[in-house]
Parts: sequence; structure tokens; C-alpha cells
Amino acid sequence: MTENANRYAVLLLSGGLDSMVTGGLAREAGYRLFALTIDYNQRHRIELQAAANVAAALGVERHIVLPLDLSQFGGSALTDDIAVPKSGVGDDIPITYVPARNTIFLSLCLGWAEAADARDIFIGVNALDYSGYPDCRPDFIASFEAMANLATKAGVEGDRFSVHTPLIDMSKADIAREADRLGLDAGMSWSCYDPTPDGKHCGLCDSCRLRRKGFAEAGLADPTDYAVAL
Repeated sequence: MTENANRYAVLLLSGGLDSMVTGGLAREAGYRLFALTIDYNQRHRIELQAAANVAAALGVERHIVLPLDLSQFGGSALTDDIAVPKSGVGDDIPITYVPARNTIFLSLCLGWAEAADARDIFIGVNALDYSGYPDCRPDFIASFEAMANLATKAGVEGDRFSVHTPLIDMSKADIAREADRLGLDAGMSWSCYDPTPDGKHCGLCDSCRLRRKGFAEAGLADPTDYAVAL
């Protein structure tokens, strides 16, 4: 048993490889897991089933799929009628960025954590092999954690929240290796932003390219069914 045994944590679970490995690491550290998945009417809704599969594999004690229709706001290729870029990972923040997504999602995790008497939140953000989203950076996470402890009854009474980002400094290859080490079936996770009608990863969006690169650099077999081979 670890020092975290019987401590509850809220895991933000998208159904992707990163959130799956984050959950595996939280479980390995001894936490009892609640998982929150946001159904934000995303283009890649197939990830919701992946999240359910991952939650079951991780043995989470409660999995909430919360509807929050961000397509009402739009402004992203994931929530609006905007084409998903397929030309490769660039240096600018891409149109697949969903405005303030992690701020919104972490706020929901925080609300559940306070209500459930959990003080630990896990999120699978990564600042190395990712698409350049501003809400995946360490300074954003530190700022959110500070805000969480100013904005809640628990925080101002000294029962502080911690936001854990175990993947923050990992490459996609590191993350693929961790999935393998943890005995997690990476094939049950979903990464693609623009699935094909027959349920395959497109193979060309930023997320597919980064996933493919990670398995290749890790020297591991990629279990993903891509529609396009590079």
C-alpha cells in the first residue's frame, strides 16, 4: 500500500492515450479514482466510447460523462464546421485548439473534487510532443492550482488541492512506453481528431501524427488502425 491508499482523485479522462496513462500512473500511486469525461459535442465523439473502455480497464469507482455542448460557442475545428488540418504539425496554435478547454474542464474537475472530498486532480497534459495548446503548459497548471485554492471553501480553509500532471515533461515515446510498462492496452485509447466513417484514425491530423511518432520512437508496435499510412 502507498501513502495515497484510500485517497480519492478526480481524473480528467478524454479516452486518449495521455489520459489513459495518467490514470494508470494515478492508480499505480495508490489513488482511488473518479473519472470525468466531457461530452462537448466534439467532432471525434468516438473518444467517448474509448473513455468508457479505459475507465473500466482502470477500475475507476465512478465515471461521469458530463454533457457540455461547446459547439454552441464554436471557434475550433473540433466543435465547428471547420476542416481539421492534415498537412503536419506546425509551430502556431492550430485551429483544433478549443477555446479555454482545459480551464473549463479543470474547473469541472475541481467542483466534483470538492464535493467528493477529493483533493487531487489528474490531467494528462504534455508540454513536449503536443500541438502547442497554451493550456497544456506548466505555468497554466500552476496558475490553475493557485486559483483552485483561492476559489474554494476547502482551499481557503487550508485543505488544499493539487493538480497532478505526470506526463508534463514526457515525449510521446515516453508515454507509449509507460502504457506498455503499466500493462495498459493502448489500442483501446483514441487520439484522432477526424475519424473516418468506418471508425479508423485518419492518420494525418496532428494527433494521429504525434501518436504514430510516439510508438515509432519507442520501438513499440502501434496498435492503431490508421486509414492512411505514412
